[in-house]
Amino acid sequence: MIKFLIKGLLRDKSRSRLPVIVVAIGVMLTVFMHAYITGFMGDTIEMNARFTHGHVKVMTKAYAENINQNPNDLALLDVDELMDDLSKRYSNMTWVPRIQFGGLIDAPDKNDETREQGPAFGLALDFLSGGSVEADRMNIEKSLVKGSLIDEPGEVLLSDLFAQKLGVGVGDRVTFIGSTMYGSMAFYNFTVAGTVLFGTEQLDRGAVLVDIEDARFALNMENAAGEIVGFFNDGFYDNDEAIELAENFNAGYASTDDEYAPVMKTLSQQGSMGQYVMLAEVWTVYISMIFVLAMALVLWNAGLLGGLRRYGEFGIRLAMGEEKKHVYNTLIYESIAVGVIGTVVGTSFGLLFSWLLQTYGIDISGMMEGASMMMPSVIKARITTATFYVGFIPGLLSTVIGAALAGIGIFKRKTSQLFKELEA
Repeated sequence: MIKFLIKGLLRDKSRSRLPVIVVAIGVMLTVFMHAYITGFMGDTIEMNARFTHGHVKVMTKAYAENINQNPNDLALLDVDELMDDLSKRYSNMTWVPRIQFGGLIDAPDKNDETREQGPAFGLALDFLSGGSVEADRMNIEKSLVKGSLIDEPGEVLLSDLFAQKLGVGVGDRVTFIGSTMYGSMAFYNFTVAGTVLFGTEQLDRGAVLVDIEDARFALNMENAAGEIVGFFNDGFYDNDEAIELAENFNAGYASTDDEYAPVMKTLSQQGSMGQYVMLAEVWTVYISMIFVLAMALVLWNAGLLGGLRRYGEFGIRLAMGEEKKHVYNTLIYESIAVGVIGTVVGTSFGLLFSWLLQTYGIDISGMMEGASMMMPSVIKARITTATFYVGFIPGLLSTVIGAALAGIGIFKRKTSQLFKELEA
């Protein structure tokens, strides 16, 4: 019977070609849209994680309460020991120390007098230890506009717009003016190694990147760090896993009232990122389901119309003595075959277009001017496990439902009505 039905579909193009094309297009759009939404919203989370929040962040309890001020006077001490403990307890994570700081960058003239000054947001990373991947994680090399990465102590990277404002270039000397961990004035000379452009106004206005050892020396923070940032080794944020990890870590310090005791916060527990993580989780499902339902209605209607057009054929088969139940079952089997073929074809094309967007992306940097939230300047899709099967919902289920509803009329046919249709 199955062989007979397949032959019928192959020989009668009106029963197979158009339905398969409709199913394939609907499934392709559903798969592509799911990958696009997952990629765009996920990239925004990962961008904020890489630059500021991490997947999880360890800091002192007092620092966490004033985190928006980056209070380095409340920084973690004995960081090397704490890093070793974290690496042993949570081997599925990568841990890196960072220092966020603020101050003024002074650009001197030829007489070593102030020519230009500007407020700066500083971020101290591990550039020179040899085993760090911080520069790769933040895509700094590809963001370089002039010069090179930090290769030696005493070098600094400035955002390109900030460097232009100060009127400095590669090789020029600038002075950082700020305060140390203990509240005294800090002055430290840097040599500009290069300039970078991240494509995010929030960073490009006045970002300063230095090696963490230079920052420790300048801010009097020996073996200290404002925060220890953790990243999942698979590269993607998992909110449930992060919360479980944080609860496990914090349970060990729950009984102490020491404000300098370490505490772990997940990305979703920092600032407004919790709202965005929740929004991403909910709207990824909502938007995908809206698109799936829209495609399901189209394919449902296509299946319904396909069945209605064949009422004459069904009448002949019933007049020849075929049972109504058998006719109905063959209609369902045909819809399953059409749905499977269309879904496989549509999913293949949807994955192809998703892969192209995931690999090459779409540059929207021109639309990001004035953005207050860090968002990716290149939109990319993300292919997940769900991308491979999400198309089966509209592609197979709705096609079968449409055929099933159309086939209900088979059981309502009467012999007298059949003869009238055949005479017409």
